[in-house]
This record gives sequence, C-alpha cells and structure tokens, in this order.
Amino acid sequence: MTGIPGKLRCEEFQASLPELIGSGEDVANHPHIQSCELCRALLADLETIAEAARQLFPSVEPPDEVWQHIETAIKSESATESAQRGAKRA
Repeated sequence: MTGIPGKLRCEEFQASLPELIGSGEDVANHPHIQSCELCRALLADLETIAEAARQLFPSVEPPDEVWQHIETAIKSESATESAQRGAKRA
C-alpha cells in the first residue's frame, strides 16, 4: 500500500481488476480509476478488447425447437423417474 490511507497503488488495483469486472461493479466509478490516468487508459483498452471479442463471437439465440426438445426431454425423464419410483414402492 501507499503511505496514503485508502489509496491503492496501480499494481494492487490492477490485481483486483478481474474480480471487480467479474462482480459487475461499474469499475469506471472506482476511486482509483477516477484518480489514475494510467489505470483509466488500461480499463479503456480492456473494454475495447472485450467489445471486439463480443463481435467475433456474437450471441446467437437457438431456434425455438431446441427449447421444445429440451422441455420434452426433461418431461420424459421426470415421467420415467416417477414411474421407476412407483415401481420400487410396489
């Protein structure tokens, strides 16, 4: 830590950055980002890279029939398990 209470060094902040981003926290409002141009630039670069990655692999919603097949399989499995439990009791 630095000699100033409550202030992070860049190395400390950058080490905690993956956890901060993963938590969904708005990292742009973090006090260290507000006061550190170097880390602000790093965050901007990371956001640019993340956006480029999202564009490389766009999210594709599967067709409705996929969800219908999943639902049918779940219902079928549940019915089979219920029948097996009933047979064991008899």
